[in-house]
Amino acid sequence: MSNPEILEKAKRIFEDFLLKQGSRKTPERFAVLEELYALPEDEHMDVEGLFLNMRNSGSTISRATIYNTLDLLVESGLAVKHQFKDKVALYEQALAYKHHDHHVCNQCRKIREFSDPKIKEIKELIGKEFDSAITSHSLVLYGDCTIEKCENLPETA
Repeated sequence: MSNPEILEKAKRIFEDFLLKQGSRKTPERFAVLEELYALPEDEHMDVEGLFLNMRNSGSTISRATIYNTLDLLVESGLAVKHQFKDKVALYEQALAYKHHDHHVCNQCRKIREFSDPKIKEIKELIGKEFDSAITSHSLVLYGDCTIEKCENLPETA
């Protein structure tokens, strides 16, 4: 569920970003921001999902506007874009973002988020080894679903 304080902060940041870029502050852009920030914090959504959610709510927004707005949200630091294996790009909120890594099931495609302090230790060790201040990382683990009767597995013929 959406946190109203985070949403209001995101709107202010986006408005400032658009002003600095010399871009228009359109209601459609802010509607995309609101739709993304209405998702649970750990949910990842693609353009088609956002489009369908917005259309089902009565919006007449185009896919192109959603694509373009998501690019602006990523550029402004308000969204994070992920590309998992053969999946389409997925987006998640960035404002209340706590760094995490991902596990993606090869079979059912379920995405699970996790954090492990050992990864931070590895980053620090690698940073020392290469005399580098590691500023970010991305870790995606892929595995095969072993959950019996997994609800996310595709139907087999």
